Amino acid sequence: MSSYAIDVVELLTVRGETLAVAESLTGGLVAADITSVPGASKVFRGSVTAYATDLKHRLLGVDATLLAQRGAVDPQVAAQMAAGVREALGADWGIATTGVAGPEPQNGQPVGTVYVAVAGPPHAEDGATGGGKTAALRLNGDRADIRMESVRSVLALLLERTAGEHTGNERAQDTERNGGF
Repeated sequence: MSSYAIDVVELLTVRGETLAVAESLTGGLVAADITSVPGASKVFRGSVTAYATDLKHRLLGVDATLLAQRGAVDPQVAAQMAAGVREALGADWGIATTGVAGPEPQNGQPVGTVYVAVAGPPHAEDGATGGGKTAALRLNGDRADIRMESVRSVLALLLERTAGEHTGNERAQDTERNGGF
């Protein structure tokens, strides 16, 4: 289990909020990371691994025209996946991953092109509808590296969206968790 997954479960537990996950290139790794945390059942509603493009439309409600025009590796697809899984599984927050882990490019997209997205309640500071945010990543490494960094990145994006700021500094996170000492 990653420290990001621990932080997500702890934060959502304190807030009394729930999470659903839509995955493509990560193939269930995000859900596995979250559910490896003791107490995850308090916040985790479930996941949809929509590896095939047609499932992104059928199960998650991603616009079929968007998929036909841009393919599955697109920031709007990631955003619609996150919103779709949030709605389908009745969660406060939805997160999604889509991209190219390799070893070959896909639909003209190079290996390491990844989009992660969060959808949720309106963000207090900016009033964004759906609390949505998408991040474009250009990752290096082999297939396993790209997939694991995608997991870390989508959880970090959720933490940023829910907590306002997430430094990525493990020592700082431990200090915050332990009352500042």
